[in-house]
Amino acid sequence: MASEVRVNSITNRSGLGTATFNNDGSITFAGNLNLNSVTTTARNAGVSTATGALIYNSTTEAIEAYNGTSWKNVSVLGTVSATGGTTATPGDGYKYHFFTSPGTFTVSSAGPGTVEYLVVAGGGGGGGNRAGGGGAGGLRTGNDFPITVSPYTVTVGGGGATHTAGSDSSLGTLTSNGGGRGSGGESSTVQSGGSGGGGSATYGTAGAGNTPPTSPPQGNPGGTGGSGVGGGAAGGGGAGTAGSNSTAPAGGPGGQGSPISWIPASYGTPGPSPGRWFAGGGGGGKDGPGGPAGTGGSGGGGNGQGGNPAPAATAGSTNTGGGGGGGGGQSGVVSGTGAGGGSGFIAIRYQV
Repeated sequence: MASEVRVNSITNRSGLGTATFNNDGSITFAGNLNLNSVTTTARNAGVSTATGALIYNSTTEAIEAYNGTSWKNVSVLGTVSATGGTTATPGDGYKYHFFTSPGTFTVSSAGPGTVEYLVVAGGGGGGGNRAGGGGAGGLRTGNDFPITVSPYTVTVGGGGATHTAGSDSSLGTLTSNGGGRGSGGESSTVQSGGSGGGGSATYGTAGAGNTPPTSPPQGNPGGTGGSGVGGGAAGGGGAGTAGSNSTAPAGGPGGQGSPISWIPASYGTPGPSPGRWFAGGGGGGKDGPGGPAGTGGSGGGGNGQGGNPAPAATAGSTNTGGGGGGGGGQSGVVSGTGAGGGSGFIAIRYQV
């Protein structure tokens, strides 16, 4: 014969915790409610998880609920709703907004009050003659951009022409700064920026990166040139590493960009590790015959121009913020021509 015990409440031995069973079927807890703490790996290994199950995910440091098909962060059960740019909802639990030109990100429901973002500025152009590569546009990314129900102006910076800095990109008040131009044989002027331009074979000074400063840094300095006639120019800085110094008789490679794991293959470039890469520095040019020009950094950096004769420098890739390749040439014989930087890019995503 079945038996049952009916109680109104249960109190632990210390008297500090009480569970009260209400007539409507709910339970009221007086004290702490400790959820099962698991990692994402352990969570995903679960079998026949019940709809409505609650856990504390120690990997993401968040309370999550199972809705029958996927786990959701409890804090985002009230989700973001927004329009703007090119959108995608690929079924991975997120909605994406991609901006390759200026626009507006309009929030109609702020949900948890933050979104994940990537803001890449336009890359700097390479210097014009025996010249350093252009610095990559500044790259800023994170998961804590604050939002309210409001429109946010989106500015996508253009890449700089030869020996010209790239333009800033911005999402609301968050700004990534354009890449610095590469130094050319015709001018000692090199420029700092999101990432700095590379020094030329004649004028070796490198441009500083992360200018103005952000935390984490948005970019790196260019390399130092100045190896003189018959030498090479330096690479522009990238988001991931500084531009390489020139090493006669070769030009210095551009600094490596940075990979972003959540960007689809239709944007950015491949790189040496998974993810889509952005903000590679432009390669430095070569002065005179012999020795290669510098290659562009992963993430859209353009290749520098060789000496005499030489293939042309290549531009930074569109919508990567890559720096343009520096011009080559041969002192007193032929002048080289640098290439422009790549335009910027902005992406936003949030859970749905």
